[in-house]
Amino acid sequence: MCNNLTRHVIDLSISIDCLHHITPLLDYHNFSSLKSLDLSENCNLNSSVPKWVFNLPNLVSLDLSYCNFIGPLPDNSVNLTSLTTFKASGNPFNCHLPKWLFDLNNLEHLELYGSGIEGAIQSKSGNVTKLKHLDLNSTIPNWLYQCKDLETLFLASNRLEGTVSTLISNLSSIISIDLSDNMLSGKLPNVIGKLGKLERLYLTGNLFERDISDFLSVGLGSTSSLTDLRLDDNKLTGALPESVGHLSMLEGFSIYNNRLEGVVTESHFSKLTHLQYFYASRNNLTLKVSRNWIPPFQVTDIEIGGWNIGPLFPMWLRTQKRIMNVDISDGGIQGEVPTWFWNLSSQIRFLNLSHNQFVGEVPIISTPSWTDEHEGPWTIYLGSNNFSGPLPLISTIVSELDLSNNSFSKGLSNFLCEAKNGSYKLEILNLGGNDLSEEIPDCWMNWPELTVLILRDNNLIGSLPRSMEVLSNLRSLDLRRNRLNGLFPSSLGNCTKLHKIDLAENEFIGKIPSWLGMRFPTLIVLILRSNKFDGELPQELCDLKDLQILDLANNTFVGIIPRCIGNLSAMVKEKKELEYDEDLNYSYYIGVLIESAMVTTKGNMYQYDTILALFTSMDMSSNNLSGDIPISVTRLAGLRSFNLSKNNLIGRIPNDIGDMKVLESVDLSENQLYGQIPQSFSSLTTLNYLNLSDNNLSGMIPSSTQLQSFDPTSFQGNKLCGLPLLVNCSSDGDIPNHKHEDDESDKDEVDWFYISMAIGFALSFWGVCGSLLFKRSWRHAYFRFLDRSWEMLLAKLPVC
Repeated sequence: MCNNLTRHVIDLSISIDCLHHITPLLDYHNFSSLKSLDLSENCNLNSSVPKWVFNLPNLVSLDLSYCNFIGPLPDNSVNLTSLTTFKASGNPFNCHLPKWLFDLNNLEHLELYGSGIEGAIQSKSGNVTKLKHLDLNSTIPNWLYQCKDLETLFLASNRLEGTVSTLISNLSSIISIDLSDNMLSGKLPNVIGKLGKLERLYLTGNLFERDISDFLSVGLGSTSSLTDLRLDDNKLTGALPESVGHLSMLEGFSIYNNRLEGVVTESHFSKLTHLQYFYASRNNLTLKVSRNWIPPFQVTDIEIGGWNIGPLFPMWLRTQKRIMNVDISDGGIQGEVPTWFWNLSSQIRFLNLSHNQFVGEVPIISTPSWTDEHEGPWTIYLGSNNFSGPLPLISTIVSELDLSNNSFSKGLSNFLCEAKNGSYKLEILNLGGNDLSEEIPDCWMNWPELTVLILRDNNLIGSLPRSMEVLSNLRSLDLRRNRLNGLFPSSLGNCTKLHKIDLAENEFIGKIPSWLGMRFPTLIVLILRSNKFDGELPQELCDLKDLQILDLANNTFVGIIPRCIGNLSAMVKEKKELEYDEDLNYSYYIGVLIESAMVTTKGNMYQYDTILALFTSMDMSSNNLSGDIPISVTRLAGLRSFNLSKNNLIGRIPNDIGDMKVLESVDLSENQLYGQIPQSFSSLTTLNYLNLSDNNLSGMIPSSTQLQSFDPTSFQGNKLCGLPLLVNCSSDGDIPNHKHEDDESDKDEVDWFYISMAIGFALSFWGVCGSLLFKRSWRHAYFRFLDRSWEMLLAKLPVC
């Protein structure tokens, strides 16, 4: 409910999404006595902040957070002399820091993070001397280190560079420092240890390089108040010192994704009685504790994936009664998972046992009947082990399940068709790399939330069932390397959110339907290689504007390459920035499952995942395509791999192929292309694989650092000369006749020469003689010409 507005109100708070616009009538109210104004989280305002808000001399607290206010804020002076708290995070102001902010004598609390208010804080402090909390996008001015009362410093995600100043030790009242997700480098400053009141230190996602033992032993040796330490995702090296076990107040410790190595023992945890979470995966550490070790802590989260833990299962996990997140992946653990752990797993929301050597069957994976969505989803990752038997049944509330690369067998029917409690919430299902067989059952109506379905590398047969049309949320479909058949699945027509379709190495037949180009506006990866598809390529393929990987190789397509192929706009952009793409990170836990694609390029097969956003490829090799290479293909300036080999293409290589500046791999071999290699090939400086062999190309190979470095086999089976071939060119760039070695194609040319002579002679003979035979006046003129010529010859002969 919205609060009633009165003329002499002291506190005004208008609750979440209650306000849709600020009526102009408010401008006429007398708010001179107002001390607190809270308009936060009215995200539908989409307007500028009313001017009267900045002319309230008695206002102490102003909260404009997350209202979708647009800027800019006023540049001129304002009348907010009593203001101590100003919050305006989460608005699209898009303006520079106003100078008047640092003339507010009483300002203590400033939050502008994510507000579009950016720019350097002025070099002089103005009148801000009481600042206690600072949260904004900006650089750090030196005067800030003189704010003795500063308790909270939040400068995350600001692209800050350089090192952390030793002046930070002056912040004697500081309780919380967050410099996460910047580009800070150098060594972690030991002076942080002098901050006796420091409780939270967040340095995640920077470029710090230092032996961590020095920082933890010396730099933090006296910070007994520290409760939360996050150093993850940096470049820290060395061994974890035992002194970390003396941080007795530590509740959270995160060091994952660094370069730490060495042995961790019981001593490292000796006094960590308050520890609640420990994130240390993706380091080269070894855990050596006694078989009967009872940790001094009761954690909710323990993530030590990549540590050397095995070969025995860690029995100390049995003592953790509050455990909710467990990652012991890639730990070198062997044998069966203990029964007590499967029972414990019913309370574990995130379970990662992948990349070990577990054996045996997996029991029914149960979870509580209730779930709190605010605590995250239920995710189970058991991939890359030696589990066997039938697929385990799961609870309806599990949202992510990875059983890939094991030895699960039999069919999918029991797993998919046993829905007894309504629809499942499963979003990610990865069953790839098992021994699953039989047909895919027609039970997908029970799994409407699926976004990722991976069934690759199994022995599944038959066609895709019609009920897959209910998977309207599906974004990634991978059915590679099975024995599936039938036409291109029409049931996918309703899956309009798909980013990836991989049907490679199956037995699908028929034509590519024209609707494929219209139903998938966000399709990035289309892989149909090694099937039995045929017919002509539909023009509608050119409508796939987001397509980056197109692989149609090893089918029996006929006809020409669509002239509109240059319209694939995602392949046009030459330079791409690698940015975090939420749409391609499918798991709730960032980086656990991101989109990937198997691409054949440079003569080999590669998997692209983390850099998929940067890669583009087009492969139509090993088909029966004819006609020429469309000139429009040269508009694809962002294409990196290009393969049209083993077709029946004729004509010349487009002269402007050099405009495709980032090409790394080109294969046009085994076609009937003729003419010279375009000179523009010389400008392809990124090219590291080239195959133009077995065509009818002729003339001199263009000179460039790249082309002369390739093996001669890249050009064999043509009439080419110049390096790297051993055939020299004549002065005009042709192959000299005396050095020309006849091959099968040369013999054909000689035969055609004589045939053409015979045809020419016959045509000439009947063209002349036929005219004389049927045209009397021409015949008489011809004989008169012969008589005159004979008389002239006789006149020149000597008389005997």
